[in-house]
Formats: sequence, C-alpha cells, structure tokens
Amino acid sequence: MRINRFLAFLVLISMTFITVQAQDIASFEKRVTVKKLANGLTIILLQRDEAPVFSFVTLIDAGAVQDPMGRGGLAHMFEHMAFKGSSHVGSNNYAKEKIALKKLEDAYSAYDIERRKTIGRDEKKLAALDAAWHQADQEAEQYVHIGAFDEIVSGHGGTGVNAQTDSDSTLYFYSLPANQFELWAYMESERFLNPVYREFYKERDVVVEERRMRTDSQPIGRLIEQLGYAAYSVHPYHRPVVGPMSEISNVTIADARKFFTDYYKPSNMTIALVGDLKAEKAMPIIEAYFGRIPAGDKPLDSNNIEPPQLGERKVVLREPGNPWYLEGYHRPDYRDPDDAVYDAITDLMSNGRTNRLYRSLVRDQKIAVQAGGFTGFPGSKYPSMFMFYAIPNKDKTVEQCAQAIHNEINRLMKEDIPDDELQSLKTRAKAGLIRGLGENPGLAQQLAYAQARWGDWRELFRQVDRIDKVSKGDIRRVANKTFTEQNRTIGIIEPPLPSSEKVTPGGQQ
Repeated sequence: MRINRFLAFLVLISMTFITVQAQDIASFEKRVTVKKLANGLTIILLQRDEAPVFSFVTLIDAGAVQDPMGRGGLAHMFEHMAFKGSSHVGSNNYAKEKIALKKLEDAYSAYDIERRKTIGRDEKKLAALDAAWHQADQEAEQYVHIGAFDEIVSGHGGTGVNAQTDSDSTLYFYSLPANQFELWAYMESERFLNPVYREFYKERDVVVEERRMRTDSQPIGRLIEQLGYAAYSVHPYHRPVVGPMSEISNVTIADARKFFTDYYKPSNMTIALVGDLKAEKAMPIIEAYFGRIPAGDKPLDSNNIEPPQLGERKVVLREPGNPWYLEGYHRPDYRDPDDAVYDAITDLMSNGRTNRLYRSLVRDQKIAVQAGGFTGFPGSKYPSMFMFYAIPNKDKTVEQCAQAIHNEINRLMKEDIPDDELQSLKTRAKAGLIRGLGENPGLAQQLAYAQARWGDWRELFRQVDRIDKVSKGDIRRVANKTFTEQNRTIGIIEPPLPSSEKVTPGGQQ
C-alpha cells in the first residue's frame, strides 16, 4: 500500500514538472499578443483553443483609494452603474429618457442644495423638493429596460457576469462562446463609451443596504473597518470600499459622472482576454469598438504617504457573539524587493492544514477554531499591511490567541525555518501558479493584474521565480524588520462587560 502511494506521488510530481514546462513564459509568448490602442487602452490576448469559449477581465486602475474626500464609495457605486447599459442598451426610448434624466438630475440638485443648508433651511420647501425629485425619478424609470445588459449577455451564452471593486481597482468580467466575440466587443465598449446613469438613486439604496448587511450588521465587518481607520492616519487605505454610510447615502449622479470622467479613461484600463481567439481576427474588432472611446491622460496615482507608525494602536469592540483577534503590521508596496518574502511568510503561516498557525493554535493547543496570516491588506498597490487573525475556542481568550501568534512570530525572528518547510512553500508557490493557469477566468484576471501593475504580463511567472530565491535569512530579516510592537495595530472583539464592570464617564467602574 505504501509503495503504491509512493509511486502515485512520484507520478504526480513528474506530471507537475511536465505541466510547469508546458506553462512557462516561452510557451505563453507564442500565444500572447499585447497591443496598446491609439487612445491608450492596453489589450492582452492569450489564445487558448481547448474549448470554443473565452473569458475576459476589464481592469480599471481605480478603486476606493480614488474616492473623492466626502464621497466615499463612488468607485463601488459606479461599478453598479456600469451594468445599467448605455444610450443604446437599457432604454425603451432613450430620446425621452435623456430628457427625463436631465429633469431628475436638476430636481435632485435643487433638493440637495436645500437639504445641505445648516442655516436658513426651509423645511416646507425641502419637503416639496423631495417630492419633486422622487416624482422625476418615477417618470424617468418608465423608460428603463430593467436588466437589459445581463439579459443580452446571458441570452447569448454568457456566464459569470459580475464585477468587483477593491481598494486598488475595479474589475468587470464574464465568459462567452467564442462566436459571440463581436457582441462582447460592442457591449463592453458601449458601457464605457456611453454610460447612462439610469436608476441611480434606486441603485444607491441597494449599495446602502449592502453596507448595512456586510458591515453595519456584522461585528467582524465593523472591526475591520475600525482597524483600517486606526492603522492609516493619512493614506486613503483607511477608506472602506463600500464607503461610510454618511457619504455613500449622499452621492449624486453628478458625483458619479465626474468619477467616470476622471478615471474611466482608456489609458487607465487594461483588458485581458483568454480563450479560443486569434489575435489577427480579434484585434481589428477590438480596435473598431474600443477605439471609439476618447483618449485622455492617465490619472496620477495617490501620493499620500503614510508616516511611520511610532507606537502600538488598538481597537476594542464590545460585541455579543464570537470574539475575534486581529493584528496588522505596515509593509511596503508590491514593488518592494522583499515582496516575495512576504508571500513566503503568508504561505508558511497560513497555507493549508500544515501551516504554523493552524498547527499551533488550532491543532495542538486548541485555543483557536481558526487562525491565519496574509499579506496585502487592504490592497497591495500602495504600502499595505500584513495581517494575523484568530477566532478563540469557546473556552479560550483573545489574549491567549495573541500570545500564541506572537510566539510563532518570534520563532520567525529568531530561528531559521527548516529546509523542508522552505522547500514546501516554494513547491506550493509553483503549484499555485499551475492552478491559476488552469481556468480562463482566473488566468485573465492574473494577466490583467500583471500587465496593469508591472506593464508586463510575464511578471505572473517571475513572481514564482522570486519566491524560489527567498532564503531562510530573508524570512528572518523581514520578520524582524516588520513585526515590531510599534508597527502593530490590534483589533479585538470581546463580549460586553458585565454591568458592574462598565466604565463610568468619570473613569471609574
């Protein structure tokens, strides 16, 4: 039995190396075409003929970091609007809808101006203006073909129609049969050429409800948000992607239009396509449709620099339910020479059931039901954080979890990791790359990120090479540089104090 398992293991390893050889840079270079259109839009196309389908990712190099001050959540809000169609998609009568939408925008603006007054606000006038804009909204809605974008894509075999916004970027993606490529080019270019802000305030209510469900009604959601505020005093990484309630509930069509104008420029977009597409046939179609989008200079990146943290920071939420323990440490951005070392530490501490935090906190000491560590919070484009977390077992405390995490961090600082652990994490990095190359949607996303961040899709492979060069000394050095008390921000959820222990305003219990 052991011999059979050993032979199976050898076969698996040999197959893995064959796959790696077939998935190296050289083999990809024969099938990858990169082109920058005259308007600045970058296209990367990987021909893959296994099935007559293709997947794509449109990456907009703008996320919550680019939200204007006082208008948090706009990047996420526009993501929702991008599915509302265009002047040609989503309307029963756009000529009339256009007039109705202008009336709505004017009516809401008048209401908003009166509402924002702190002195001299006329409540009777405000009520009339409120009723007027709601009436204008209802009039505009009669021209809407609800769900037209999804209906067209799904009706032609599209699957996985979705999008996501994070701190660094916004992604749009789905898959289609290869014979629907020109339909895709029309639909995807159209929503960035002629966006229409239909159902805006209805969709704003959807986003507000999304915030209530994911953040306001979830203790861990509130903790993560508060930890971000504590960790970042200057850099906009402290902004929640969905936006603060007081801001996202007040954004307007004019705000969304300005965000689109500022950031949805071809020079700020990368589109990656993977599947049964030939560049010589696809590129002319891409140029014909996406070349219609007007050119514009790429927006400047955020230049806010978070100052070095000079002391430990801590957030404690008193909440019923499961306790949580989080702690984060500031680290450099993805371009730092030690970026691969942070990836290696992530794997060592958190990847699979053999990782150090699971073995120590969950399996051996049984003080946590879950524990891990990861890099790149809340993003990676700018200097970010390395996070550790644990959920205490029912009879254990967050203090015990914290001490156990610190014990494992101290091991990283003081002891070289064994050869087998170092080799295992490097092998897992290669295996992770192979898994990522297996499916068109995931590969399109990885290619889009690599091209957008480094200007070269080949970095997808070079990241693994850099992890392969990580040494024991690198791990110890980076751990000592990063995981210091003064660089630490802690977030805790603990049960409410008994009434007898509550702190009074005078500072006494």
